[in-house]
Amino acid sequence: MTSASDYDARRVSDMETQDKSPIRELAPTLQGSATAVVDEDPNDVHFFELPGADLSGEELSVTVIPQRSDEFTCSSCFLVQHRSRLRSSNAGLSICADCA
Repeated sequence: MTSASDYDARRVSDMETQDKSPIRELAPTLQGSATAVVDEDPNDVHFFELPGADLSGEELSVTVIPQRSDEFTCSSCFLVQHRSRLRSSNAGLSICADCA
């Protein structure tokens, strides 16, 4: 009796079945335990400084606009939204349409 053939299956040639991967050649050398060496200098903090900028004497001046009567503050994202975006949650809190 003949075996069933799957005619939809991908045909694989003999050349494709041979594994010529260079990783297979290196596999015997990789069997030992590998340790990672991290080269960090705890005194190297130059990436925390802004290059050429001393902002210690600067002050921020921001004009605060009070909340209007047709606005609310979302209790989830804490952004001020227009009343048309108001949705209520299960707990009765004011939530915007994005957080609902």
